[in-house]
Amino acid sequence: MIRFGIAGFGLHAAKRLAPGFELATNCRVTALSRREISRARQSAEQHNIPLAFDSVEQLCQSSEVDAVFVASPNALHLPNVLTAIRCGKAVLCEKPMGMNAGECQQMVEAARKAKVLLGVAQVFRFEESTAWLRNQLAAGKIGKAVFARSEFSFAAGPEHRRTWIRDMSVAGGGPMADVGVHCIDALRFVLQDEVVRVSALGISDEDSGEVEAAAALLLELSRGTLGAVMASFRAEYRTPLEVVGDRGMLRGDNALSVDHPVRLELRRGGTAVEVHTVSNASSYARQVDAFAAAVEGKAAFPAPGEEGWRNQLVLDAAYRSIRSGHIEHVSS
Repeated sequence: MIRFGIAGFGLHAAKRLAPGFELATNCRVTALSRREISRARQSAEQHNIPLAFDSVEQLCQSSEVDAVFVASPNALHLPNVLTAIRCGKAVLCEKPMGMNAGECQQMVEAARKAKVLLGVAQVFRFEESTAWLRNQLAAGKIGKAVFARSEFSFAAGPEHRRTWIRDMSVAGGGPMADVGVHCIDALRFVLQDEVVRVSALGISDEDSGEVEAAAALLLELSRGTLGAVMASFRAEYRTPLEVVGDRGMLRGDNALSVDHPVRLELRRGGTAVEVHTVSNASSYARQVDAFAAAVEGKAAFPAPGEEGWRNQLVLDAAYRSIRSGHIEHVSS
């Protein structure tokens, strides 16, 4: 049984991570940290977690912690991950892994040097829906992938509890960094291909602060598939994903949702020839159990730190494209 400490026990940890750990079979949470000790103790009591700290350093040094889940705001990912690595703890970092690709590179290289396991929490790699889409495509059910599309939107106005997501110095970007990275990773995972060029547009409004309120990306992948990603803090919640091939189409209207059953279709000639309904409710549990198995040396983790680094290279190119107005190459 792998014992996790959660560094940065905020809204996401309470809403998604803690329930996921409750469903997990090979790991549990033994410690958490928050900036204020009173709030840390309150969260620990609420979620039946034994230890509470107001320091990530103390959490990482605890003998009751085998692995650290970094769930702090984005600007703290690098120092928190490096602290965990320095303390010899396996570390799973929330997405986006860093503020830029340079930070991700530092994390990956530090983990390699210390021989410490580093993963990125791209939870949608652990969904039933993305697994089905990936397997259908790999089996040739729709032929060659021509187009692929992934979207993620939700309403995040001034009243949103994660106030820092509008602060560029803390978030590193708006919805493109926050949830667009999920779309980028989902397309890379389902297509089993890499993005080589990006063209992007972003729009802002009076409530978006320094970051974009919505963004659209056009992606060119190495085998010729064209991808589209749209992310927004202003539209209603939606997470569609589809891949159009030369012999059919795969789609899920809310393919990335973890809250409701997902209807998946294989379509040909405008007709659904296969329909599957799956649940992604256990995705967070599957993610931490998979990381626990990797810590124990039983299996490789499906989302190593290198994948977070690769996603950030695409994000960096997208933000360069917004600023330049040109197509930007993804660094290798």
